[in-house]
Amino acid sequence: MDYTPPKTADLTLTKLIPAKPDEVYRVWLDPASPGSPWFGAAKVRVEAEVDGLFYHCVSHEGRDWAHYGRFVALEPGRRIQHTWVSEGTRGLESVLTLTLEPEGSDTRVTLHHAGVPDDAFGRGHREGWEFVLGAIHQRFTKAAAR
Repeated sequence: MDYTPPKTADLTLTKLIPAKPDEVYRVWLDPASPGSPWFGAAKVRVEAEVDGLFYHCVSHEGRDWAHYGRFVALEPGRRIQHTWVSEGTRGLESVLTLTLEPEGSDTRVTLHHAGVPDDAFGRGHREGWEFVLGAIHQRFTKAAAR
């Protein structure tokens, strides 16, 4: 049986977050912190170390979506890279790289998700990552208002 892997695409998003790079870095890795991509998941496990694993399951559009992967690079306050596997990636191991660059008193966050299927499920990751970046922004906007 011949197998033809699906055509893949990359997604890149940027957002200016009103926080220092090390603060954004810590929030991303802490599943108990609002703004973390794992925050609020019904089931979550995060081993935030190189070669550490993560798993989380979120409810979206009336069903559960499992996501898992492995941390590839962790550079405090600068970069997080991990693999990303889900039904939305059609089981392919994609790679997410989060780059944190200081910009004045803020942080320019660049999220690059490489190797997602070039189909509706794969492209749907853009909406998910926009939600996560928006939640991180909101978390620090609320913290600054206190």
